[in-house]
Amino acid sequence: MKYILEIWRQKSIDEKGDFRKYLYETDSESATVASALAELNSKAELTDINGEITDKIAWECSCMQKKCGACAMVINGRPCLACDAKLYENKTIRIEPLRKFPIIADLMVNRDIIFDNLSRMKVWSEKELIAVDEKNDIMYEASRCLQCGCCLEVCPNFVSGGRFFGMSAMVPSSRLLTGMNKGDAHDLRKQFGKKITDGCGKSFACRNICPTGIDIEKLMARSDAAVLWSFFLGNRFFE
Repeated sequence: MKYILEIWRQKSIDEKGDFRKYLYETDSESATVASALAELNSKAELTDINGEITDKIAWECSCMQKKCGACAMVINGRPCLACDAKLYENKTIRIEPLRKFPIIADLMVNRDIIFDNLSRMKVWSEKELIAVDEKNDIMYEASRCLQCGCCLEVCPNFVSGGRFFGMSAMVPSSRLLTGMNKGDAHDLRKQFGKKITDGCGKSFACRNICPTGIDIEKLMARSDAAVLWSFFLGNRFFE
């Protein structure tokens, strides 16, 4: 089977980029975008469809098993993981980087803002979290977040460096809000109100985008309820 891979090539954030086409052939019906990129880069000389020698393709990967989120990119207009994007679905595949983050090179972007935002919200617990049965499903759901950035890519409200931190901050926060007692969660509830609740337009463009299938609406509803109840009971966290 022959595929045309239209890959975004850009040497650095300061240079202009464009798409270059590459021919990729495989007999495997389970071939993915990730396996194709890895095989193209394994060639002694990487040439485009016109036979011109090009640099190796810059991209990130780690587990190749949809567990780390490193290979997040935009494939045929949809943010997803390259290791989970099967080639057989299309004969021509357009591959480009996530656009909400600064480009390092080609398909590689700097997603430090995701982890910086978690640090700003202090999304961690200094005590062991022990979930009771009725909270297990929420905490497990939230624990599956890969911090890949796919949800942020489609969000109309998220801007890197902006006040709204997006679903990548909401999901781990919801896990802590569910498992922490009210006293320990005071600061996190306050930050959740300012950085998540106040900024989310509830468009839910992130619905069905999560590579691990996290039910974002369910987590958002539960977390918003916890924060808002605290507000109405007299804890003025949004001041």
